[in-house]
Amino acid sequence: MPKEKGNANDSRFFTTQKKGEMHELRMELHATEKHVKVDAVKKVIASMTVGKDVSMLFTDVLNCVQTGNIELKKLVYLYLINYAKTQPELTLLAVNTFVKDSNDANPLIRALAVRTMGCIRVDRITEYLCEPLSRALRDEDPYVRKTAAVCVAKLYDIAPDLVAERGFLETLHDLISDSNPSVVANAVAALSEIAEASGKDVMKISAAVLQKLLAALNECTEWGQVFILDSLAKYTPADGREAEGIIERVTPRLQHANSAVVMSAVKVILSYMELMGSSNSDAIRALTRKLAPPLVTLLNSEPEIQYVALRNINLIVQKRPHILENEIKVFFCKYNDPIYVKMEKLEIIIKLVSEKNIDQVLLELKEYATEVDVDFVRKSVSAIGRCAVKLERAAERCIGVLLELIQTKVNYVVQESVIVIKDIFRRYPNRYESIIATLCDNLDTLDEPLAKASMIWIIGEYAERIDNADELLDTFLETFEEEDPAVQLQLLTATVKCFLKNPEDTQDMVQRVLDLATEESDNPDLRDRGFIYWRLLSTDPEAAKMVVLGDKPVIEDDTFRLDPSLLNVLIGQIATLSSVYHKPPEAFVVRRGAGIAGGPDDDEDEDEDDDYEGEHDVGDGDLLDIGGLAVSDGGNETKAPMNKVVGPEKSNGIEIFAGFRQVNGAIRLEMDLKNIASPADIQGLAIQLNKNAFGLSPSSQQVVCNPPIQVGSSGKAAVELVVTPSMLAPLPAGQPASPQVQVAIKNMQTGSVFYFAVNFNLEALFSAEGTMERSAFIESWKGIDDRNELYGTVNELPPSSCDIDSVISKFKINNVFFIARRPVPNAEGQEVVYFSMRTMTNMEFLAEITFKQGVNACKICLKTENSGYGPLAKQALEYLLRN
Repeated sequence: MPKEKGNANDSRFFTTQKKGEMHELRMELHATEKHVKVDAVKKVIASMTVGKDVSMLFTDVLNCVQTGNIELKKLVYLYLINYAKTQPELTLLAVNTFVKDSNDANPLIRALAVRTMGCIRVDRITEYLCEPLSRALRDEDPYVRKTAAVCVAKLYDIAPDLVAERGFLETLHDLISDSNPSVVANAVAALSEIAEASGKDVMKISAAVLQKLLAALNECTEWGQVFILDSLAKYTPADGREAEGIIERVTPRLQHANSAVVMSAVKVILSYMELMGSSNSDAIRALTRKLAPPLVTLLNSEPEIQYVALRNINLIVQKRPHILENEIKVFFCKYNDPIYVKMEKLEIIIKLVSEKNIDQVLLELKEYATEVDVDFVRKSVSAIGRCAVKLERAAERCIGVLLELIQTKVNYVVQESVIVIKDIFRRYPNRYESIIATLCDNLDTLDEPLAKASMIWIIGEYAERIDNADELLDTFLETFEEEDPAVQLQLLTATVKCFLKNPEDTQDMVQRVLDLATEESDNPDLRDRGFIYWRLLSTDPEAAKMVVLGDKPVIEDDTFRLDPSLLNVLIGQIATLSSVYHKPPEAFVVRRGAGIAGGPDDDEDEDEDDDYEGEHDVGDGDLLDIGGLAVSDGGNETKAPMNKVVGPEKSNGIEIFAGFRQVNGAIRLEMDLKNIASPADIQGLAIQLNKNAFGLSPSSQQVVCNPPIQVGSSGKAAVELVVTPSMLAPLPAGQPASPQVQVAIKNMQTGSVFYFAVNFNLEALFSAEGTMERSAFIESWKGIDDRNELYGTVNELPPSSCDIDSVISKFKINNVFFIARRPVPNAEGQEVVYFSMRTMTNMEFLAEITFKQGVNACKICLKTENSGYGPLAKQALEYLLRN
């Protein structure tokens, strides 16, 4: 009977726990029956999995590790890995068990001990890991050796110097010659991981190593093959002959059932084809023929794998379109394809379309344009236009199809057709204008900004060919003030064009639109363009004609729009996330720096960070407190967390770091400005904020930079902010408040306007009136519903945040007020501290923080009635504790 209970469905362990269950679990963990103990640990793991804090059972679970039951041992080790960081001292008690298990007769237990020690990221554990790891790397059992190989990479992440000192890298190189292919694959994976972390070539593939990798390729598991193929893709063959030899050994992998192996093999072949050169054109043609079938086969997989394959194929056809030039039919959409697969197939169809297959492609796209999915229909209509832009000889046929679609009178089809026809006119000026009359007949169906803007551009550009151009524009002018900015800008330009071509009939209209743009609008772009046109028309009409009616450059086909250097990088990243995002790894992956030994670049980065902090000491160059009016003790000042918010490429040559802080009860947005390449010195800026979750707006929109910031120089600026109810953005129902504050800046010297978003740190909004009496705090704490509680653990605290008195002082500077502190009963060394905060907008937050002596971590419990702002208040406390 007990046995049946032990083997029951494990989902029962995830049922809602009742009060007092921790005590019951503790009793079960100390039970003598094996099945009771196993079930108890499973319950603990289940609670841990769903996010409950079960760290108070640490010693009880740890006692269960002394067992010969491998199932129980695995569960205990899993628990230890999760809580080792918050209980590092107690984890050391398990070291003897780890060392003992690493010598166990059972290879599964030996491997489990070494794997667990590698996963526990506690420095003092690593001291004990080296000896067992060294033995495991030379263990007689291949399962232990392959586990130890991966463990070396984990150890390198924690203590790189230790790996070098103990010669583990050399041992990994030796394992590449191992008789077991799985061990070879794991050694390659570990070396690749270390190479990526260190930025150094630790793989060092020689001719002998290369042959061993190729030999292991045929025998190891599918994921082992992926590791080996990825390392081969990074290897540079000595010449075309060696490249051809490696390709010959890799080509059979194209027939593998696992799509990851196929894509990794494709990556190797594509990388080496570059090295084979044009002299081997026959060999390259043969490889091109071999690559097509496996890529086509991937499209018979599940939709998710199809999508990943299509994103990779998108890159491949940009690099070598000949590979799939005869396979366009396989990319035609099926009725039951998910929308994300259909969209990606359309992109590839456009890339593969040619004069040979345009007719069948147009028939297919025309069929798609009658589908029910609006987004897919739009993309299909857009694809017809892109085919016209790409293939000059087929443009007329494409326009014929678009006109047929316009006759359907389906609103979104007509609108998308108008947008792409505008692009066709720009690609082939003065060739297809005969269809303008048909477009004008469908003006009533246009209600989307982009379609309206496109139609208005056509009317303005060809006003001399449209008899009633002024009347058509006049219908749009009736709703000018309600239109989207893009439509307003296009309407302004089109009206001026119409006036320059037919001044007698459009004098009143142009006057009206200029008045609307310059006097009624608050859009700076529209206003500036209106003033420019007004000045041109009033001073030099001929110059206005040259500027407004001048010849425009013909637009280019952007089918293969990826930059060649970026494309080469992405081809080298096929079968990784980079090839799905179409971005290099550094654009979306930030490696954790702790414990990673880098080259000299790492030191330079740290120095720059130090310099940056030095430059941003609060109080320097304070533009609002001129003459030292706000002098205070620097030690009691808050600091703004500065982050880069805009680079020179988006702000006409200015780089800005920004952050918020509170000074003498006033909220300030502080900016560090660096003039990288601005056309003029930065002397004055105008600033405006969008509505935000905090109601912030600038007290003055003018920002003066004194002295002016010249090219190559840096300066500071600060803007005092006030809380204005009209600037408060309502919170979406059930959603937390967004920390983002959207800012618009205008450089008054150059007239350029740019935008950025900066996250607001809630501690800058905390009021000096936030202190409470203890009795009021207790009453408020009890009165807040438990559902409005937020929990969190803050790890890796600096020494100052492990001392409660220091925390109280630090918090007080930031208007977080101490209420009380007390020791935790029956928990030696633990102490609970209570704090209160109130914002300038009268939101109240109450916090309970638990510290444990000798542990550089703490737990936060925060309660508030303002649940939408609770996460931001919790983040504010975490930030103050960590800094």
